[in-house]
Amino acid sequence: MLTKLAVFAAGLLCGTAGVKILASKDAKKVYSHTTAAVLRAKDSVMETVTLIRENADDVLAEAKAINASRAAEEKCTVVEDCGSGKDECSCAAEDCVCEAEAGAEEDVAADGKTE
Repeated sequence: MLTKLAVFAAGLLCGTAGVKILASKDAKKVYSHTTAAVLRAKDSVMETVTLIRENADDVLAEAKAINASRAAEEKCTVVEDCGSGKDECSCAAEDCVCEAEAGAEEDVAADGKTE
């Protein structure tokens, strides 16, 4: 029973001393500096996240542009029916020009003339 009482008294003493130490001005100063460091780290992480998001948005936009370009090229590929009834045509489809490509070439030519 005496040892249980001694352990209780030691725990009470340590608890009281711990509360006083944790509530001291020095401890509060440490808490403030630690919290300030955490906030600075948070700001740094948020800047990095923002940069990564911007880069990901750029990559996404470029990927969409590539896919749109490929879709436009596929749309412009014209294969004429040669009447053979086969799935594949042996006609020379390389001579076909997409109207959008022709318009873009005319715009480039017009820009060259004005300069």
